[in-house]
Amino acid sequence: MLVHPEAMGVAALADKIRKIENWPQKGILFHDITPVLQSAEYFRLLVDLLVYRYMGQKIDVVAGLDARGFIIGAALAYQLNVGFVPIRKKGKLPFDTISQSYALEYGEATVEIHKDAVKPCARVLLVDDLVATGGTMLAGVELIRKLGGEVVEAAAILEFTDLIGGSKIRENGVPLFTLLQNEGCM
Repeated sequence: MLVHPEAMGVAALADKIRKIENWPQKGILFHDITPVLQSAEYFRLLVDLLVYRYMGQKIDVVAGLDARGFIIGAALAYQLNVGFVPIRKKGKLPFDTISQSYALEYGEATVEIHKDAVKPCARVLLVDDLVATGGTMLAGVELIRKLGGEVVEAAAILEFTDLIGGSKIRENGVPLFTLLQNEGCM
């Protein structure tokens, strides 16, 4: 049985997100979604909110960004009855890959996707847990585009609106949907 989104409200998710100061390094306020995932009620709410948004749209595959985007994206793909594609950190995929490097708010990283993961002209929904600087999501967009796919929308739980990530994603021609928006501390 699906929980209707209005029964609990999007704001209820914000209360379940744990904030951890100075992690993974000093000066970072990390927003941890594991309390949402640990609660059957809130995890269902999260997935249901996204399912309701996308169930009437033409989506061929959901791509999830390593690692929390896997959890949300796989559950969403299952409910939408489409396939799931992982976009993983460099060196984690066993088949032929293409890669894209990007800057994080606290360093640099590279993500990869299997060369056969997205078919040309496939309509892809790209999912992650949050958008800060936008580097991870933009790297995912580039990988999908390199394979000939179309990112119909990028989705996340939380967007930090005082950072440039959301703007950069939109400037790259990708609509961005987030359940929660936050300026600074939440």
